[in-house]
Parts: sequence; structure tokens; C-alpha cells
Amino acid sequence: MAPTKKSKKRKRDSKKLKKCKNLSVVPMEPRAAEPDWWEIFWHKNCSISGSSGPNDEAEVFKYFFRTSKRTFDYICSLVREDLVSRPPSGLINIEGRLLSVEKQVAIAMRRLASGESQVSVGAAFGVGQSTVSQVTWRFVEALEQRAKHHLRWPSSSRLEEIKSQFEASFGLPNCCGAIDATHIIMTLPAVQTSDDWCDTKKNYSMFLQGIVDHQMRFLDIVTGWPGGMTTSRLLKCSKFFKLCNVGERLNGNASKLSGGSEIREYLVGGVGYPLLPWLITPYESDDLSPLKLNFNTVHGAAKSLAVRAFSQLKGSWRILNKVMWRPDKRKLPSIILIDPLGNTSRENLANHWHQNKEKICSS
Repeated sequence: MAPTKKSKKRKRDSKKLKKCKNLSVVPMEPRAAEPDWWEIFWHKNCSISGSSGPNDEAEVFKYFFRTSKRTFDYICSLVREDLVSRPPSGLINIEGRLLSVEKQVAIAMRRLASGESQVSVGAAFGVGQSTVSQVTWRFVEALEQRAKHHLRWPSSSRLEEIKSQFEASFGLPNCCGAIDATHIIMTLPAVQTSDDWCDTKKNYSMFLQGIVDHQMRFLDIVTGWPGGMTTSRLLKCSKFFKLCNVGERLNGNASKLSGGSEIREYLVGGVGYPLLPWLITPYESDDLSPLKLNFNTVHGAAKSLAVRAFSQLKGSWRILNKVMWRPDKRKLPSIILIDPLGNTSRENLANHWHQNKEKICSS
């Protein structure tokens, strides 16, 4: 009878093994299975910040992940369902435990914030390079779906606040934002190289255009277009341009100026952009009157908000400063979504506006 008992034992062991395998794919987060990732990460990597780095735990957290712990927890809540519901079998740490959502988000945000190699980020968290790659882009894709409401054109009431702040700060009535564009440097396979992607600095790059408010929060973005384009063409390829042309953007009430004239809603943009009824650019001439020079100064100060927003974005998410390997145009907007989670004279403008209308009508 002994052989029979052994056979039954094998069957029981086989059932247990199958049960364990099935449990490994259940979309549940094994919180108790993994030690606190932050405590381990902090003690392992605290020397990275150096003696001049922050000592307070909250500041150290922000140093590594470019966001507060509170915002980090909010981001985790946004993507938790997506990261838990479909965990790839490769998402394990060196101890064989399935990664928690918090640790996955931390890995992704450290990769995006530092711009360090996947190998370096993996070593800091005790995971492999392929895990860092999977985690990062699964996080980005989840964030794109769950955080769309943080990147949208403002409501009428919010737009009134933006316009009020632009007028208070720069003396520009009815101004709804500043527009600018930057380049994301990238590497292309030899078979895909093209002059279309080669920008004026001879780099292969992708354009990233953004509209920001007075707080340098992104209201609209366009990405995925070749860096060899002009900003004028980039604008005309955007959905925002089409919406403006059919009256679905910048379509609020005109503002009355001194003397009885009116000015519609508009953006301020640099010399690379076309002069349009809803897009004001600076004067271009070597011999400008004091009036026009003064306007250019005010215009430049307002437009610099967009420049500073991109600088701040690249400073926070340093992966954007690196040479990226064929960055996916569907993924870049999601990186920008993280940032919002954490996002002089009326007469001068009136004169400029009237002359601009004459230029547009005569062209």
C-alpha cells in the first residue's frame, strides 16, 4: 500500500503547485509580501544625494522623485487598477516577490526624473533592466488614460482667471496663454533616418509644442512631429489650430479697450509663429519706435512663461534632456501630465492689434 500513498502525495503536491501558479496571476497586489520599498531604497541610496543634499525625509523623497509623497500617493491611486490588473510575469525583484504598485511607480518616476540608464535605476531598486523598461512604459500608458483631466483646455471661469492674471502681470488684456515649442533629441535607426527629423542644430529630434497659463501649467500639447518642421507648420498641423479656425477655441467675449476698440481672446508666441487674429507675435525690425519696443518687452515677458515651463519640465523630468531612442509620440504627453500633478500698457497692445489686423487683411 506504500506506493499508493506516495502517488496520492504526489497528486496533492501537484494540486498545490497548480494552485500556487494560479495565484501568481491573480490581479491582487501582494502588499504584505514585500518589505517597505521606500525604507530600503532610502537607506541604500541616501549617499547619492551627497553631503550637500537634503536630510529631511520629505525633501529626500522629493529629491529622488521630483514630487511630494502626497502627490506620489495620488499618482499611485490613479494608476493602481491598471498596474495591478495585468502584472507581467517579469515584474519581480531580486527576492522573487511581485512588485507593489508603489514600487512600480517609484521605479518609473525615478527613471523619468533622473534620466539615468535602465541598468542604474534597476540597481537602485534591486530589479533588472527589462523590468525597469516594462514598468516605466506601463506606468506612462496608465497615466495617459487616468490623468487626462489634468491636461485639458480650461473652463470659461478658469479662463477668465487666466486672462485676469495675464492682464495684471503684463498689461495684456484678454490674453489666454503663451505658446512655444522645444525639441526632444532622439536616435533613429539608420533605415529610418530622414531630413524631416533633422532640426536646425543637426540633431534628430521630435517637436514638443505647449500652451501654458500664467502659472506655467500646460493647457495643451502637441508632440510626435519631426524636428525638421518649422514652428509655423507645427502649429498648423495641430488640433488646436483647427479648433481655433472653426471657432471652438479662443472664442470668448472680446475685451473693450480704451478708446472704444476691442480685442478678442489670443495667445502670445515667438517670431517663429505666424501672426494670426488669435496669435500675437512681436514686432520684427531694426528700427522700432519706443512704443513698439515697449510692447515687445511686455510681449517677451509673457511669452517667456512658455519657455520657462519647458525648462522646468526638462529640469524635473531629465529623461527629456537625454537622447531618447525613437520616443513614442503617444507616450511623451503622459510624461508631461506628471508635472501638473505636482502643472504694459493697453495702448501698446491696442496699437499693435490694429496694425496687425491691417497686415492680415492686406496679406
